[in-house]
Amino acid sequence: MKLHRKKSCLLLIVMSLFCLFLSITRMKLAGNNYYLFLNWNLFLAFLPLLFTSMLYGRYSFVKTNVFRVGVVGVWLLFFPNAPYILTDLFHLKHYSSIPIWFDLILILGYAWTGLMAGFLSLRDVELHIFKHLDIKKRVLMSMILLFITAFGIYLGRYLRFNSWDLLQRPETLLFDIVDRFIHPFSHKRTWGMTIGMGVLLNLMYWSPRVLFTEKVD
Repeated sequence: MKLHRKKSCLLLIVMSLFCLFLSITRMKLAGNNYYLFLNWNLFLAFLPLLFTSMLYGRYSFVKTNVFRVGVVGVWLLFFPNAPYILTDLFHLKHYSSIPIWFDLILILGYAWTGLMAGFLSLRDVELHIFKHLDIKKRVLMSMILLFITAFGIYLGRYLRFNSWDLLQRPETLLFDIVDRFIHPFSHKRTWGMTIGMGVLLNLMYWSPRVLFTEKVD
């Protein structure tokens, strides 16, 4: 497990360096920093993995339920930042001095790296938080979390909320969330994107494990 963890982290570092190389190259060629924000988004995408990595600690308090619940709570708050980079494809434009294929590779590189970091953190939650559940319940819990994440992506992309708004604008955030549950048919885009993105994230998360490991446990 430790060896696999080291390999996974090393791969993520290599992927991140590749993204940074593309970002710097584009900035030099275009003479602007238009896509430089992707580096910040990728940093946010790594935060969930940073939080779940605490679950591997050897200190006694790491094993306590209070600590684990706290880690999962903070993790869930920031987890949507990982797949959120997928929506940065909205920034892909045809008018630019840089070939559109370069920008496509750039955005997809960041999106894939962020997504893999997020998925690795979700796997941590499965192994350390859901480990006492049977396989079917673990799968169900992960699927639900991915749909919750899809809803979080909608809140970030269209309503422009971020993870910090839970502390800075809790009343506004809560009102917009409750309103979408009370009046679902008045917010068709909300649920259309949430369901569609939720299905996509589940397919992206589970398909490699089915194709390459032949089991999901």
